[in-house]
Amino acid sequence: MEPAASEECRYTYEQYRETADWLLDHTKHRPSLAIICGSGLGGLADHVKDPVVFNYTDIPNFPQSTVVGHAGKLVFGTLAGVSCVVMQGRFHMYEGYPRGTVTFPVRIFHLLGARTLIVTNAAGGLNRGYQVGDIMVIRDHINMPGLAGINPLSGPNDERFGPRFPAMSDAYDEQLRSMALTVGKELGYGPSLHEGVYCTLGGPNFETIAECRFLQQLGADAVGMSTVPEVLVARHCGLRVFGFSLITNKSVLEYGTREKANHAEVLEAGCQAAVKLERLVSALLERMNGKGLV
Repeated sequence: MEPAASEECRYTYEQYRETADWLLDHTKHRPSLAIICGSGLGGLADHVKDPVVFNYTDIPNFPQSTVVGHAGKLVFGTLAGVSCVVMQGRFHMYEGYPRGTVTFPVRIFHLLGARTLIVTNAAGGLNRGYQVGDIMVIRDHINMPGLAGINPLSGPNDERFGPRFPAMSDAYDEQLRSMALTVGKELGYGPSLHEGVYCTLGGPNFETIAECRFLQQLGADAVGMSTVPEVLVARHCGLRVFGFSLITNKSVLEYGTREKANHAEVLEAGCQAAVKLERLVSALLERMNGKGLV
């Protein structure tokens, strides 16, 4: 479907149900875990065993990816022994999609029976201690569009999904964050593995130097153009959430430099470092599975 022209465009519960039922009718997999892959990070889906793959174009009511680095496929199967659904390509408001469209898949995952959502993204490093290729476990987020009133939970609330006023002080699961840091150290990622705050902006332009300095002052360690809307809807549905940012570029913080962020470099850095992230996710899922957390 095409991006809706109005921010007020909303899906009905029956449309969510129609999409979920269609998927349940077309695969025997019943995922307990959903993963959303960010720019250049769709390689996680290549590790899925016994895959059943759907193009977004074939799924009723499903939006379409328009950004390079987002394949536009939904992959069902098992990863590290865990029944999962992997989203190769997410949606963004800068593509022209309304808030409800950007987060549409999350409610589908909830209706499919998923209990945990893992979100990944490519992000710019604001923290001066971060290097390209580092991985940041998301401890918390700053929702800049949300502070301006742009929130996927705005409008009439459907109690079948969640409460009117969901708490976000525990948005990113503490147990899974701690487990990921432990697993990462065991894999030898210690110096390049961090825990920090992710800030989302509307995009599609990269940030100005003044904006990057401002975000640093707010306490942000990494910045991107996605993830938070999906997390809000996931927590509204009661899903446990865990997130990674792959640092694919260092934010430009000094005047007089010739450095510029661009999407091609983000994709290249993502491809080079994605193997680390894939190993970390697989090892984390094995640990979660062993502890009965999925």
